[in-house]
Amino acid sequence: MTTTTIRDNASAAECEPVSIYEAIGGRAALGAAVDNFYGRLIADPELAPFFPDGVGVRHRAYVVTVLGEALGGPERYRGPDLAGAHRDLGITDAQFDRAAGHLSGTLDELAVPRPLTDQIIGIVAGLRPVIVTA
Repeated sequence: MTTTTIRDNASAAECEPVSIYEAIGGRAALGAAVDNFYGRLIADPELAPFFPDGVGVRHRAYVVTVLGEALGGPERYRGPDLAGAHRDLGITDAQFDRAAGHLSGTLDELAVPRPLTDQIIGIVAGLRPVIVTA
């Protein structure tokens, strides 16, 4: 997915397509977002039970890579199958929506512009069929 940015004093012909990944700051920004997001999930009494041992470095790196690829970055996810990894968790639509709310709050806290946040939430919503298993 791409967005277009126009540099100051640039004509429409000089518009540069930029991926959402680039627009939000690349891998470092995604890493900060994932850390914030998991902090919120672990603090949420309804979602925390999915992470009884917290969220390890490897898991966070997988999520950064999945999101990076989905947002147009150079990453290519090669970790565990997402459907298989979530199959036995019994995640409901309501819990998925609750997590999406935390993602939106994370992106707001990190000052990601609302139009980009909405695009990111829309992209992540496409994962619902493989995450929701209850």
